[in-house]
Amino acid sequence: MSNILSLVGRPNVGKSTLFNRLTQTKEAIVDSVSGVTRDRNYGKADWCGYEFSVIDTGGYVVGSDDIFESEIRKQATLAIEESDVIVLVVDGREGLTPLDEEVAQMLRKSKKPFYLAVNKIDSPSNYLDYTEFYALGMENLYPISAVSGSGTGDLLDEVVKHFSKENNEQLEDLPKIAIVGKPNVGKSSIINTFLGYERHIVTPIAGTTRDSIFTRYTGFGFDFYLIDTAGLRKKKKVEDDLEFYSVMRTIRAIENSDVCILMCDAFEGFDAQDLNIFSLAARNRKGIVVVMNKWDLVEKDNKTHKQYEEVVRKRIAPFTDVPIIFTSVLNKQRIYKVLETAIEVYKNKSQKISTSELNEVMLPIISQTPPPMNKDKVIRIKYVTQLPTAFPAFAFFCNLPQYVIDSYKRYLENKIRENWNFSGVPMEIYFRKK
Repeated sequence: MSNILSLVGRPNVGKSTLFNRLTQTKEAIVDSVSGVTRDRNYGKADWCGYEFSVIDTGGYVVGSDDIFESEIRKQATLAIEESDVIVLVVDGREGLTPLDEEVAQMLRKSKKPFYLAVNKIDSPSNYLDYTEFYALGMENLYPISAVSGSGTGDLLDEVVKHFSKENNEQLEDLPKIAIVGKPNVGKSSIINTFLGYERHIVTPIAGTTRDSIFTRYTGFGFDFYLIDTAGLRKKKKVEDDLEFYSVMRTIRAIENSDVCILMCDAFEGFDAQDLNIFSLAARNRKGIVVVMNKWDLVEKDNKTHKQYEEVVRKRIAPFTDVPIIFTSVLNKQRIYKVLETAIEVYKNKSQKISTSELNEVMLPIISQTPPPMNKDKVIRIKYVTQLPTAFPAFAFFCNLPQYVIDSYKRYLENKIRENWNFSGVPMEIYFRKK
């Protein structure tokens, strides 16, 4: 189940700083110049056991100062439509502005849960500045400092009450496959090709979220749900809102899926936006198949294929154990292979290896190449077991887990991948005290 929190508000009130704090990253560019957030800013956060996505809508405000206000209104409208909870961020030092009033008015009219975060309340001298915002008539008002984090815990305690820990329980236990990627890479075409092969389509079931449609696909020995986000709603001004919209939809699709087929344009190459979507799927621990579509448009010799693959793997490193398929949806080239591989990745994701088999294979490898000494400490790994999680995770029990270095963790992951097929699936390695 996807849970989405959107941060809205005018430029330079600290939305990006709050975004960085919630997602515990420094992904958003933070600068004191108005409207500096230009990139698509979305990340994962968790609080009290609830996982959710955070969207910093500032990144979708484009244009010069005179266009800002209408853009902010538009983003607030979209956030209201597409999010589960909205936080309106205002500047406690600058005080109340007409634009804050307008966005608050929009939020009040919506039926969505929303909160007011009065930011930059960070010293005893300005502590009471937030009280002027009670003039907006909003009950859910929280004085915070995004920089120091004060007040953000109280805000999050309330926000997560609207989220769910449930999954799509009404669906049968079949693989859920999402086709994700930038606009115009061929997502709709490949879905239409799949669904056009054999008309064994069971009626589409609307998912538990508003905008992911699960279509059951059976044919050629396959049986799974295809999460269709490509052609869900025709918006009046789709070109204006395309970027924000496609991000929202991509997040929902990824969170509701088991395996993501990431479609890219081979002619344009694997770019930063493709990498963003790849990382989001990996962070959500979903299976991934990379599909380089429009391969028919690329001029090729006998080395092109290999060179292309190397470039992609370099960009997605360190998680490189991912199938890459070169297709032409137009010419129906290797379409069947895409489905076959996605199902295989699903099986890899759900495989369980017995503790005895794991130890039989891994302990000799470990004794041959033990963990390097760290601060004169000798680390001894006693045994390993797979954890009962929805994705592959392994616990190595040892005397001093805190001294195991990251590169050794990667070494063990690579050895697991060499011995068992976890292609296309992100993996976690944990060290626990014996």
